[in-house]
Amino acid sequence: MRDLSAAHIEAFLEMLSAERGAAENTLASYRRDLDDLYEFLITRKTTPLAADSPALAAYLADLGRRAFAATSQARRLSAMRQFYKFLYAEGLRTDDPTSVLDAPKKARALPKNLSEEDVTRLLDRAAVEAAEPGENSLSRLRMLALLELLYATGMRVSELVALPVRVLEQDGRFLMIRGKGNKERLVPLSRSAIAALQSYGEAKRKAEGDDEESPWLFPSSGSAGYLPRQVFARDLKGLAARAGLKASSISPHVMRHAFASHLLAHGADLRVVQELLGHSDISTTQIYTHVLEERLRQLVETHHPLAKEAKNRE
Repeated sequence: MRDLSAAHIEAFLEMLSAERGAAENTLASYRRDLDDLYEFLITRKTTPLAADSPALAAYLADLGRRAFAATSQARRLSAMRQFYKFLYAEGLRTDDPTSVLDAPKKARALPKNLSEEDVTRLLDRAAVEAAEPGENSLSRLRMLALLELLYATGMRVSELVALPVRVLEQDGRFLMIRGKGNKERLVPLSRSAIAALQSYGEAKRKAEGDDEESPWLFPSSGSAGYLPRQVFARDLKGLAARAGLKASSISPHVMRHAFASHLLAHGADLRVVQELLGHSDISTTQIYTHVLEERLRQLVETHHPLAKEAKNRE
């Protein structure tokens, strides 16, 4: 059976080389993948030519047990599909057993995040620059207000830059945000965010003087009338670089992730974070469960009596 299977694999590789111009590395990769498939199938008393869908599904499951990454499993499945399409086209099989196989789901990537120390460095740098006198003081105060609001509320950047100017008239520690689907949600403001907003508002009014006031909190001469989010993202990266942080790892969206992660790390409920972020579905918020899992692990290690005993024995 091995000779026959080897002949089919060789014929498939020859086709890839002759008809598709596959590179040597590509051919070597296909050969390794199909040889591995063969080795698995002989343990199930079958061959690639005779294997059915359950046998091939069992092979994919075995890849998972061997800790193959989802991307590697997907590559193996792609090789199998190409091979069985070839067998079908050559009349060596009357069906394609891979047609009913599902590709392995890729693990959802964890969002980029900033430590609390990094956020503090960023805010401190913004505060130092906002306190400096001279030209562009309004833009520096604006940056501090934008950053404080973003970290205090976890707003989407599109919600942040489009805040109405009437926000300056509010009295209290809560802010009403109009988000996706025109839905409104109430978010609390930190004292530092309120102070930064007030300082910016005062400077904004002085700069505008008798001019007609814009309806936007962060006005711009652009077509939308308010600060483009791309401009804010660019300025934020510049601030990060001046704060000694890696600019490429920081964006308004990363600050939103930091808001959520830091809340959960300090004991906030996932449902509360869902409401604050404006997620309509809790499954979207569950990307942050890695933070909860780490906090639970630390709680067990700190407070569970058996964990304490183990630590004392070390």
